[in-house]
Amino acid sequence: MSGHTVPADISGHMLDLDEDEDLEVFSKNTSLTDEGPVPNSPSSMVNQYRLEDDEEQQDANAKDLFISVEDPESHITAIETYIMYRVATKTTRSDFDSSEFEVRRRYQDFLWLRSKLEESHPTLIVHPLPEKFVMKGMVERFNDDFIETRRKALQRFLSRISEHPVLSHSQHFKVFLTAQDLAPHKKQGSGFLSRMGETMRAVANSVRGVKNRPEEFDVLQEYVENFSNKISSVDKVTQRIIKEQREYLDELRQYSSTYSQWAESEENLSEPLKGVASCAGAVL
Repeated sequence: MSGHTVPADISGHMLDLDEDEDLEVFSKNTSLTDEGPVPNSPSSMVNQYRLEDDEEQQDANAKDLFISVEDPESHITAIETYIMYRVATKTTRSDFDSSEFEVRRRYQDFLWLRSKLEESHPTLIVHPLPEKFVMKGMVERFNDDFIETRRKALQRFLSRISEHPVLSHSQHFKVFLTAQDLAPHKKQGSGFLSRMGETMRAVANSVRGVKNRPEEFDVLQEYVENFSNKISSVDKVTQRIIKEQREYLDELRQYSSTYSQWAESEENLSEPLKGVASCAGAVL
């Protein structure tokens, strides 16, 4: 199903399947406070700033990959709601086909990139993505603060990778920054173990003289995989709806005591209010 684009500050829509779009909690930077250390003298402060400026200038001069995450857009389909970000890249590296690229990515694409980097480089530490925190209710799902906080965190994630001497040259990272459609790349085998398995199967088939299976089996396999993905999506939506209904019933039960107290203070409305309280308390 194709989605249509709406402004990024929408609220009240159905939560998406993407665990990725759950609200996050970020700790504020409290390292700069009024009680922080003060340089001993004006000259030491000047020297400190000059040193920091020199270091930043050196880093900027040595950098050959510039990435920005911006322009968030909320997309709504029949079964999910999610945010897509514009990832713009400028580079002077010769292994890129062009000097500028622009793609749109959603949070699960960032998850794919991080998992691929961890898989390809198990001995390296990959910068974490924003943590997830499920918030009850949907009113503030796409408020401006949340979108801006997530955008900054995702840009920080890509910036750290672009500055890494090994990860920044990963083929998966290059694909993430340049490919308009990530779906074909996500379907590819996963790393060494997958390639090893394919090699073993090829050797076994060649030894046993087994012919390649008919094309209709490949078509059927692809259909079954797509069908499985759709069923999984439906299941996630169903579980989310069940969870929200349970939360709604829990909140509705809390109204019973409120209406009972209200009935005691309103003689003219006592009976109707008691009836509402009785109905709310009888919710299963």
